[in-house]
Amino acid sequence: MISFKNNPSDKGPFYHGTKADLQIGDLLSPGGNSNYKSDFKMNHIYFTALLNGAGLAAALAKGESKERVYIIEPTGHFENDPNLTDKKFPGNPTRSYRSDAPLKIIGEVADWIRPKPKNLKKFREKLENSKRDIIN
Repeated sequence: MISFKNNPSDKGPFYHGTKADLQIGDLLSPGGNSNYKSDFKMNHIYFTALLNGAGLAAALAKGESKERVYIIEPTGHFENDPNLTDKKFPGNPTRSYRSDAPLKIIGEVADWIRPKPKNLKKFREKLENSKRDIIN
C-alpha cells in the first residue's frame, strides 16, 4: 500500500471505468490513447473515488465491449485531475485523480448506475465539440 503523504487526502475506495476486460492483479498503465482524443497518448492514468463517475467514464470509453468499473489501488503518487479540478470544479468535488504510476485491479463492481442514453449523448457531444486541450 502506498503512503498518502504526498497524495490528496482521499483514501478511496477508487474506481476506473473502461471497456477493457481485465483480471484482478492486472495493472493499468499510462501510455494508452485518450478516450476523448483518439490520436493523443496519455502520460497519466485517470481514476475517481465516485463509483458512478467511473461508470460514466466506462460508458464514454471507445469500443463496443462491455462497460466495466474496476476497483483499483494506486501503486504510486497521484494528484487531483487538473483537467477537471483546475478548470471546471475547483476543490475536486468529482474526486477525480490521475497518476503516472500503474493502477492495480483489486476487484470489479457490477452494480452501478448507468447513464441514461440522452445524458450520455449530451456528454459525447460536449466532448466532441470541446476545444480545450487535455493537460497531460
